[in-house]
Amino acid sequence: MEMTDWTSQVRRGIMEFCILLLVSRQPRYGYELVTLLEKWEQLAITEGTLYPLLRRMQKDNYLESFWQGSDYGPPRKYYSLTAAGAVLLETMSSEWSLLSFAVDQIQLYRGEDHL
Repeated sequence: MEMTDWTSQVRRGIMEFCILLLVSRQPRYGYELVTLLEKWEQLAITEGTLYPLLRRMQKDNYLESFWQGSDYGPPRKYYSLTAAGAVLLETMSSEWSLLSFAVDQIQLYRGEDHL
């Protein structure tokens, strides 16, 4: 497997989780999410990838949106969590904790006979 393929699959799997985390703190508009995710090179996403994901998450009732005027240009579409999105985020957070703990344990294992 090519490393870029593996990285792409991992990123695709956690991007929804990252978006839920960011909008759980406060409503965010699309370009703001792109800019925030660029702070972590591994999580950088293009608008062409983000907006279909936001539409799908909204269609699945994890996000809701509203328009708000801007002092710096046209109105912006903001996204926030729905009740179902908050439940999904809590579930994903728990699963992420368990998964990352397990991977950390395997990394520490390095050939020992027991954990």
